[in-house]
Amino acid sequence: MVDKVTATDEAVKLIESLKDRHGPLMFHQSGGCCDGSSPMCFSRDEFRTGNADVLLGWIADSPFYISKDQYEYWKHTQLIIDVVDGRGGMFSLEGPEGKRFLTRSRVFTEKERKALAE
Repeated sequence: MVDKVTATDEAVKLIESLKDRHGPLMFHQSGGCCDGSSPMCFSRDEFRTGNADVLLGWIADSPFYISKDQYEYWKHTQLIIDVVDGRGGMFSLEGPEGKRFLTRSRVFTEKERKALAE
C-alpha cells in the first residue's frame, strides 16, 4: 500500500502532544492565502471540509485533507509532514509551541503510481 501522506517521527510526537491538549485533530493542506502553503492543524470539530476537499489520508490517527485543485497539482507526489522550529500559521494549533508543521514532498516512483492507479 502506498500512502499519499506520511509524517516524520518528530511530526507524530508533536501531533500526539497536541491531541493530549486539544483532543482529536485534523489537518488541511493550505493552498496559500494567509498561511502560505502550510499544513494547518485544527481540532477535528473546528474546521469544516466540503465537496472541494479530498481526504488524502491519515497521519497519527488524524485525517489529512487537501483542496481538489491543489490535489490535482500535487497528485504525483507523496506529502511528508515534518516539523521545524519557528512560528507558522496563526490559525494552526502548533503555533504557541514554537514549532510549525512543514510539508515536504517526493515524486512517486513508477511502481507506486501503478499501485495507486489500481
